Amino acid sequence: MPADALLSLWESAAVRTVAAGTAGLGLAAGAVGTFAVLRRQSLQGDMVSHAALPGLAAAFLLGAREAGALVLGGAVAGWLAMLVVGAVTRRSRVPFDAALGGALAVFFGLGLVLMTYAQHHVPDASRHPLDRYLFGQAALLRDDDLLMIGRLGAAVALVLVLFWKEFKLLAFDPDYARSLGYPVRRLDLLLTTLTVVAVVVGLKAVGVVLMTALLVAPAAAARQWTNRLGGVVLLAGVFGAVSGAGGVVFSHLAPGNVSVPTGPTIVLTATAIVGLSLVFGTARGLAWAPLRRARAA
Repeated sequence: MPADALLSLWESAAVRTVAAGTAGLGLAAGAVGTFAVLRRQSLQGDMVSHAALPGLAAAFLLGAREAGALVLGGAVAGWLAMLVVGAVTRRSRVPFDAALGGALAVFFGLGLVLMTYAQHHVPDASRHPLDRYLFGQAALLRDDDLLMIGRLGAAVALVLVLFWKEFKLLAFDPDYARSLGYPVRRLDLLLTTLTVVAVVVGLKAVGVVLMTALLVAPAAAARQWTNRLGGVVLLAGVFGAVSGAGGVVFSHLAPGNVSVPTGPTIVLTATAIVGLSLVFGTARGLAWAPLRRARAA
């Protein structure tokens, strides 16, 4: 595509706002998702995103109409779902992944029931459709949403920096962290809270169904390029930001007058980055496998 056409596209305030918002979302989600991937808890993000739906619907039924209030309801529901999962795994023999899957199904089903009830019994439900939170509608991002994403993303980054050493131990050796006297359960709850924040902030842009991709895909791609945790977190944030902004641009570059939804395009962009990283990643990429074997020999 000619550079002048791409430049004219970027001059649109709507495109810039949406691209900046999704880039900030991808940056926060990629950094937090790294710890979920390294701890083999990738399903956690999927569960939180689906569990947020009943919170969104309940907040709507209680009179909330602004995005901030709805997101707060989703955050409370996602956080409660993780508390339920933790209680089940501690007090029973149900494995963690099974508890996550069960909570995902129960909370998502409850969310669909509440959402359907709201659509049929709330007078102004048609003017505030909740189904946009299922698959996302990034084109509706406005300056207020951008400000909320920026503030919450900055808060997530600050907590990661302040508790970097603790989260690093928690990711690789929680038993050793416990032996050193670290409050492992509280740190796990804090990291879970960061995941909840990163997920619910992106529901309006990417939606419940697709949000987990922005948590897992950038981290999986970054892992192919470096073996150092700091590098993985940094690259995951960069890949997430590129996926968000790139998905917005690509959705506007569809040939003809075809309307391409932004959320799925963001996910496809992140998937393409994962595919390229699996082949060309300098740490684990397939293209460098012969060289790694030669060095090992």
